[in-house]
Amino acid sequence: MNNFIFFLKEGLFHVLDWNAYDHVLFLIVLAVIYDFKNWKKVLGLISLFTIGHTFTLILAAYKIVSVNINWIEFLIPVTIITTALVNILNAKSIAKNTKANTNLFLALFFGLIHGLAFAGGFKMLIGNAKSKFIPLLEFALGIEFAQIVIVFVILLLGFIFQTIFRFSKRDWILITSSIVIGVTIPILKGAIFW
Repeated sequence: MNNFIFFLKEGLFHVLDWNAYDHVLFLIVLAVIYDFKNWKKVLGLISLFTIGHTFTLILAAYKIVSVNINWIEFLIPVTIITTALVNILNAKSIAKNTKANTNLFLALFFGLIHGLAFAGGFKMLIGNAKSKFIPLLEFALGIEFAQIVIVFVILLLGFIFQTIFRFSKRDWILITSSIVIGVTIPILKGAIFW
């Protein structure tokens, strides 16, 4: 039970750590197009993201896949900016209909990239332990809980801005996605390694 709590907490605080704000930025642009009435879709979206990064985390933990960390550190801000740009380009249609969006695909595909970023930290936690699979799932569960907390806050902020401050859904998507791009560009510039 102690191991379960340990890896669950590590996954939880890996995402909720101030130094992991790139993960939070990605969750913001994934979830900003939704509201509380779409909570099932949002949970599905977050679960797809978790499945994606857990899959690559498994591959990296078992040394099936190894990618230069410089590429991963570069690709993470690219995934954030790409998702935000998709939101901006489709804000009008997304505001009318959240069924037709590409964020489900982006969550799964970009989850694969983000999982490789978790691999280094997870390898340090697990050390040379023979059994990696169960701790990996416990770690992933902690990440999932943290993501649910973050997405709840995003949905709550969306509700406040759209209900109390009377932002239209389209404006909420445009403004939030644009702010995330502005915050992410310096991360992208700092990640250029060639």
